[in-house]
Amino acid sequence: MSALERLTRRGLLGAAALISTLIGRRGEAAPVEATPDAPVAVRFHVNGAPRELALDPRTTLLDALREHLGFVGAKKGCDHGQCGACTVLVNGVRVNSCLTLAVAREGDRIVTIEGLADGQQLHPLQRAFIRHDGFQCGYCTPGQICSAVGMLAEFRRGIPSAVTADLTKNPTASVEEIRERMSGNLCRCSAYPNIVAAIIAASDGRPS
Repeated sequence: MSALERLTRRGLLGAAALISTLIGRRGEAAPVEATPDAPVAVRFHVNGAPRELALDPRTTLLDALREHLGFVGAKKGCDHGQCGACTVLVNGVRVNSCLTLAVAREGDRIVTIEGLADGQQLHPLQRAFIRHDGFQCGYCTPGQICSAVGMLAEFRRGIPSAVTADLTKNPTASVEEIRERMSGNLCRCSAYPNIVAAIIAASDGRPS
């Protein structure tokens, strides 16, 4: 087996984290005491509460949330950023948490599916998914809902997509726009029509 074949994703993440630490502000090598295996203090807010963890710098945000903080709503599906089951909100923007290192999220505000509800009051998109039967097995649902929350925020900011016809006008939450923007979230049960219906209902104020 060649050296390249022996490389693992975890090893590559560790190497990337170590290299980014070694590079100084001017591109010069800076002395560093930490090794890839030495714990690093990471501080961020999760669902409104401050959190501080001592993590291996190769730990992904997904593993930090699930294994260290117990927020298991974000699911580990493909672990390669291709299915969207791990989607969370970072500073209001949807992110595949399996593709970002926890140490890179220092100081950020993270919201998982567990943090969307206001006490016993479900988020409008959670209510819409229930009413429109936007899930079957439910495995992808947390990522779908978090992605939809971030997507609707994109509409409010006027961010276009690949199917936006007029880039001079703010896009609307049409079926075509929603399908394009949610294409990174896969559903093995193929509940896509109901997912789109739920998002439309939550976006235009119809009862959900």
